[in-house]
Amino acid sequence: MAASHANGISALSLDAQPPSQSCSLAPSTLAIHADDSLNRSTDVSPAVHVSTTFRYASNPDDLVPAKELEDPLPSDTHIYSRHTAPNTTRLETLLTPLLHAPCITYTSGLAALHALYVFLNPKRVSIGGGYHGSHGVLALHTKLTGAKILNLDCEEEELGEGDVVHLETPVNPTGEAFCIQQYAEKAHRRGAWLVVDATFGPPGLQEPFQWGADVVMHAGTKYLGGHSDMLCGVLATQREDWLRGLREERLHLGSVMGSLEGWLGVRSLRTLDVRVQRQSENCGRLVEWLADLARGGVHGVDGKVVRKVVERIHHASLQESDMAWLRPQMPNGYGPVFAITMRNEALARRLPSRLSLFHHATSLGGVESLIEWRAMSDQTVDRRLLRVSVGLEGWEDLREDLMGGFGGLVDEGIV
Repeated sequence: MAASHANGISALSLDAQPPSQSCSLAPSTLAIHADDSLNRSTDVSPAVHVSTTFRYASNPDDLVPAKELEDPLPSDTHIYSRHTAPNTTRLETLLTPLLHAPCITYTSGLAALHALYVFLNPKRVSIGGGYHGSHGVLALHTKLTGAKILNLDCEEEELGEGDVVHLETPVNPTGEAFCIQQYAEKAHRRGAWLVVDATFGPPGLQEPFQWGADVVMHAGTKYLGGHSDMLCGVLATQREDWLRGLREERLHLGSVMGSLEGWLGVRSLRTLDVRVQRQSENCGRLVEWLADLARGGVHGVDGKVVRKVVERIHHASLQESDMAWLRPQMPNGYGPVFAITMRNEALARRLPSRLSLFHHATSLGGVESLIEWRAMSDQTVDRRLLRVSVGLEGWEDLREDLMGGFGGLVDEGIV
């Protein structure tokens, strides 16, 4: 039946709404049921809502002027899709318990990062290597504000109140990890904020708020989306005043997700837990096998072939001296991305073309395995570097594909 909210915007409702789900439920359960309270029809799979605008209440006495509207609006109440819409609201509802904080979505990861720096407006940002796109956003910020960029391991005294430590962990493109607690404590001693880009450590693998993060950012295009078919960015924070400010500013930045992307995000989150665990497990097995061969731990033909073409394997699981903090930070796996440094540039350029199960493409996080000669999209990296995003295929099949590629390079005689 039709019902009018106090703010005067009509919405369909049920006499008895489904109970809200407790965060004591398992993540896999929350990903399927945390949005049950938004169900307004008998559809099991939520519908795609394409409308950009929504009717006000038909009763004039129920109309509430914009200045008097509550913030945030009820989750099933909408005015205009640049503010909220059913599909993106459902996505944010699902993400909130998975990220352990209220969140807001954007058109892409970089759009989310841009919105964050517009909101925080820091005078100084401490940042390491990582994703070149993040540095591009910061270049725009410094152009507009004159903000200063500091090294990630800058002296603590260089940071001041309201500054930002921008930590990407695990880091792009190598998949190696940094201690979140260490950087949180450093930032907070100076009155600065810690922003964690957790794209490479999606929910189920690490929980940055547990270790002191003030804001957690995800390029949701990657693991939250998981099917290489949507763009999305997410900011999560446990500070309600920040979330309110980000929501207000998003309305004017105009970087709101489209309804189809919101629907695709909901579809994707239903399987997030099983996808990420399988991908991380596959990656761990491949890294262990490859690293053992590259170090000379396994003799025979395979070992000789790998050592002729591979110089080094990069992944958080290989940071043996860091396990005192890394194992508690990532207790369920060390991430589904690793990198290979080849012996020379020619080998890195040619390996992807010799593989049949790894698509040679940029991006990561999809169900399919990808490999990228990283120089194709990042001008800053070692041109011998290959980034590998491990998918849901059988890991033994991926192993054989890689081994065949290495062997083909040796046969080609370019080592």
